[in-house]
Amino acid sequence: MADVKKIATRESYGNALKELAAQHDDLVVFDADLAGATKTGIFKKAYPDRHFNCGIAEGNMMAVAAGAAAAGLVPFASTFAMFAAGRAFEQIRNSIGYPHLNVKIGATHGGISVGEDGASHQCCEDFALMRSIPGMVVMSPADDVEARAMVKAAYEHVGPVYMRFGRAAVPVFHEEEGYTFQIGKGEVLQDGSDVAIIANGLMVAEAVEAGKALKELSINARIINMATIKPLDEELVLQAAKDCGKIITCEEHNILGGLGEAVCGLLCEKLPTPVRRIGVNDEFGHSGPAAALLKQFGLSAEHIVEVAKDFCGK
Repeated sequence: MADVKKIATRESYGNALKELAAQHDDLVVFDADLAGATKTGIFKKAYPDRHFNCGIAEGNMMAVAAGAAAAGLVPFASTFAMFAAGRAFEQIRNSIGYPHLNVKIGATHGGISVGEDGASHQCCEDFALMRSIPGMVVMSPADDVEARAMVKAAYEHVGPVYMRFGRAAVPVFHEEEGYTFQIGKGEVLQDGSDVAIIANGLMVAEAVEAGKALKELSINARIINMATIKPLDEELVLQAAKDCGKIITCEEHNILGGLGEAVCGLLCEKLPTPVRRIGVNDEFGHSGPAAALLKQFGLSAEHIVEVAKDFCGK
């Protein structure tokens, strides 16, 4: 994918906020002293009176955002995933989730690809934490086009939303013209009947590359981009299970509590199907270059191919 344009979805987030703000006066942004990293600085430059730096006090920021939502505004509260889902969990649960307030959480720097910042910042637990809050929508986009459309969909959705955006630049594979995004709906990027590979975030591009390599091995993989983890597109998962008989999930998250468990939870109740989960195997990360860490933790097209080959008995 050397010739494919690459953009970090955190950049997409900042650009989408700026675009949306031109159309909606009720959109405001809160940040925890990280506007340069979360890219809400793009919004701040255009709309300084609607951007509020709450300092390194993420729990307080979520409470302030809750108050803004209760006053009729549509707040986007932004910080690193570790500080949003982790440090501010109680405030999100009690001040946003419990009263079901219209707060959108833009969490950047999720997963192992945070790289050199190390285990303390590599949040691989956020999907699990946010999925556990009743009424919370949980999403992770695969590229720039999807990320910007997701932010707009989040604005239009009434209720709390958690979105994870990445630090690393990822390939842009969606065509903007004619593209639509719908919360709770996945998309089939490549059809196949031997195994279904369901991925989100930066793992979608890896799954697509794996699908190409598998085809050369006479394994026809169905590649599904499942950007919404909650609510899960149950119909799409069940159809893939019926057609393929084998499922592989891929996520830049602990294999516990995220996309893999959401898929397994559905299948064990409605259509028992063999599943292999690719993700962080219940361990902490460590400091290192993002690309090297992703390979080390098996978050790569090469590893997906090996798992699929073994799963399909090739």
